[in-house]
Amino acid sequence: MRKQYHFRPSEHGLHAWDVDRLIEAAKDLPTELVPLRDIAELDANYWFGRGSEPTVRAVVGHARLINEADDSYPIILDPHGGVMDGMHRVAKALLLGQVEIAAKRLTFLPHPTYSDVAPDDLPYDDQ
Repeated sequence: MRKQYHFRPSEHGLHAWDVDRLIEAAKDLPTELVPLRDIAELDANYWFGRGSEPTVRAVVGHARLINEADDSYPIILDPHGGVMDGMHRVAKALLLGQVEIAAKRLTFLPHPTYSDVAPDDLPYDDQ
């Protein structure tokens, strides 16, 4: 699987978190059930932007990822409930008519792995 990052804009440029590090930080945290209605990103432009357009090809690519998403893994939320890993699993749960999803909530926001970075400049070596 290709290396994955979670991106967020900041006043210091784009921050990126290595998803493997987020998984490691969350592994011993309790799992909670979170209502989908509480996930604000469901009504936001989450995947497109920063030069990415919602072309049919791009939408189909995300549809494939949603279809293949393994919902046996809890999503990872920041301390305020923002999705840091698992948005395709959230979309799959919504598509299947579920009302909640398993999640691990970080108790603090870790420092980003990269700051002021362009996504295309990050290492994406296959694992």
